[in-house]
Amino acid sequence: MMRSSYQASQADVSVFDTLGKAPSLSNPHALRWYNHIKSLGDERKKLPGEKKIPSSLGAVANGSPAPAPAAKDDDDDVDLFGSDEEDDTEAAKVREERLKAYAEKKSKKPALIAKSSIVLDVKPWDDETDMKEMEAKVRTIVMDGLIWGASKLVPVGYGIHKLTIMCVVEDEKVSVDLLVEKIQDFEDFVQSVDIAAFNKI
Repeated sequence: MMRSSYQASQADVSVFDTLGKAPSLSNPHALRWYNHIKSLGDERKKLPGEKKIPSSLGAVANGSPAPAPAAKDDDDDVDLFGSDEEDDTEAAKVREERLKAYAEKKSKKPALIAKSSIVLDVKPWDDETDMKEMEAKVRTIVMDGLIWGASKLVPVGYGIHKLTIMCVVEDEKVSVDLLVEKIQDFEDFVQSVDIAAFNKI
């Protein structure tokens, strides 16, 4: 309902008295206003303002028919909230831009290189094998994606030692089987090669 301010006033009381009965359920806002003014009871007399019906409701209050609504002008038919189609198009555009930005960011990020840490046990033929020479031979193996690490001699028994040597390999570049074969190619020094440990990094 029309009112002179956001606070109930005598103008509200005038309209309330003029209506005489509650608006129908088809006008929920008017019904809520009516029930609010009604709930004030005797407090209505104390509301501020002048008790008069707003000019826009004067004709209705005097029993005259309400003015017919103005003819609808096609130019005034403006959808203030936009159509669903426009919203969908805009949302799709924003989503597309975000996906594109994410793809660009991901493409600039360096790919994670899968690596493995391996411990090899290289066993000699006997106790007369020159272990330092054997290790030097093993370290001559050069492969793209292969890095040799620490090593030590571990006693096996009867004066024989095995060479335990670590290395890190890039999984896509280095075949562990091929690496073992290359070590075993030093037949004068190497009897066998075992993989003591294999861990993904």
